[in-house]
Amino acid sequence: MSERAHWGSRLGFILAAAGSAVGLGNVWKFPYITGANGGGLFVLIYLVCIAAVGIPILLAEVVLGKTTQQSPVPAFRDLSRPASPWMSFGWMGVAAAFILLSYYAVVAGWTMHYVVAAIRGTFAGMSNDDVAGYFGHVATDPAINLGWMLGFMVLTIGVVIGGVKGGIELASKILLPALGLILVALAIRAATVGDGFDRAIDFVFGFHGDQLHAGGVLEALGHSFFTLSIGMGAMVAYGSYLQRHDDVVLTGFIIGGLDTLIALLACLVLFPITFASGFDPAQGPGLVFQNMPIALMQLPGGTAWTTVFFVLLFFAALTSAISLLEVAASYFIDELRWSRPVAAIGCGIAITLLAVPSALSNGDAVGGLFNGGVASVTGANWFDTADWLVSNILLPVGGLGIAMFMGWRVTEQARYEGFAEGASLKNLYVGWLLLLRWIAPAAVVVVFLNALGLLDAILPESFLHGAPPADAEAAGTEG
Repeated sequence: MSERAHWGSRLGFILAAAGSAVGLGNVWKFPYITGANGGGLFVLIYLVCIAAVGIPILLAEVVLGKTTQQSPVPAFRDLSRPASPWMSFGWMGVAAAFILLSYYAVVAGWTMHYVVAAIRGTFAGMSNDDVAGYFGHVATDPAINLGWMLGFMVLTIGVVIGGVKGGIELASKILLPALGLILVALAIRAATVGDGFDRAIDFVFGFHGDQLHAGGVLEALGHSFFTLSIGMGAMVAYGSYLQRHDDVVLTGFIIGGLDTLIALLACLVLFPITFASGFDPAQGPGLVFQNMPIALMQLPGGTAWTTVFFVLLFFAALTSAISLLEVAASYFIDELRWSRPVAAIGCGIAITLLAVPSALSNGDAVGGLFNGGVASVTGANWFDTADWLVSNILLPVGGLGIAMFMGWRVTEQARYEGFAEGASLKNLYVGWLLLLRWIAPAAVVVVFLNALGLLDAILPESFLHGAPPADAEAAGTEG
């Protein structure tokens, strides 16, 4: 058996793990859910959730990987017993990585297509309706979706083949700093656009309005959980490449801090330009692919800024995709003793094949099989069904499993040694264990119940989403 690979430096691990956490969820999803929930108070609750739920589970995953020096499935086995039921959570992580990357690669392909479109000046002179129509064309064109998805998967496979130091760590040392520099440059540019920056600062960090309700609190909780790439074994796999004396605790806080900083910086890029252009900050998912091209093209040098923005999205997508493929590949490397190239290529091909239905989920390709055909059974197309399965079932259950396993099943000696060895903040152990045993599991269960719609049957609509506006109530009584 060959000696297990390790990161070349702690910085390499931090950048790789932060790159795994930083993805489209930071640059695309967090700004639009912040806008939809009124800004500042939502952001504050999100930060509390990151500290109380996200980081404790992230630390648990890294400790599990570092202690066992194994990928997710054998890691659960090594700290329990052979054929232990706890291993199912490791399998769940591998399955989540497979499915998540299969549809994530399609969205990442859109970012690559938009980079090329921006370089060509495609958005110059387009109206709002034109840009919205362009996105509809991109999302439904089979050749665009399949071609760019395939190109993105080839890039991801190539990085993972390079290994821990020469592939993942090297790419992370280039991509994450580049992503940060692009974000800072865009934020500086956004600060010069009219009064949009002042309004954005007030919106993101000020407490005002009554748009945040219990449903928004649950969304903040859910996003704090998913943004750190926990629940699918990515941090277990990355943690397994640490040396046993590496400081897990401080490193975990740095990773959580970098992930949060990127999300807040993304808000300070999107919202100033959104406000200056007269768009609604609560626009929703279309904020990036529809509104931003319009807004950026209105700036001097609009083509360059639009290109830079979508390069940023591409980098964010690639850093996360690398970790997803590594979760899958590391299982076959550890358990079946496959070579890294064989594991990366084999898993990459399987994920690419699984991505084909997601790439064809919009429009009428294959007679609409993966759109209306699947929707007739599940109520949504293949892409949305896969997203629902991962986000609402696999990741919450996986996160709950890691919290319960590390909090209750693992022996005190193994848990403490994994946490404290090499740690400069080992005195946080008792607080971490308290959060891991009680707060994090309870929070994940609430997110899980909310995702399944079960809280709607328990709590009143007005509590979850606020009372409807007066005109809506009047309209409801007139019919």
